[in-house]
Amino acid sequence: MRTRSGAAALKARAAAFAALGDATRLAVLARLAQGQPQSISRLTAGTRLTRQAVTKHLRVLEGAGVVRPVRVGRESRFALEPRPLDELRDYLDRVSRQWDDALARLKALVEE
Repeated sequence: MRTRSGAAALKARAAAFAALGDATRLAVLARLAQGQPQSISRLTAGTRLTRQAVTKHLRVLEGAGVVRPVRVGRESRFALEPRPLDELRDYLDRVSRQWDDALARLKALVEE
C-alpha cells in the first residue's frame, strides 16, 4: 500500500479492514497463518462450514489481497499473503502514535 496513491491506499485499507471484519474470515486466516497453503476441503475440516461458504469467504479475502490462490497439481490451495497485513499493522501503528501525540499535547495543555 505504500506505493499506491493516497486514494488507492485508502481504498485498499478499507477493503482489507472490511474483509477482516468477519469472524469466519478471521478463523480462515488463522488456519492459513499456520504456514502451509491449504485446500478448501482442509479449511472446512472440523468446522460447520460448507465448501461453498469457505469459497465465498476466500474470494473476499483474495479480493482484499490477504490470501492468494496456489495451484498444486490439479488442486487449488490458498495461502496467506502477509504483506497487506503488515501494511495494515504499520498504518494502525502510525494512527496510534498520532493519537498518543495528540493526547500528550492535551495533557500538557491541561496541566499548564
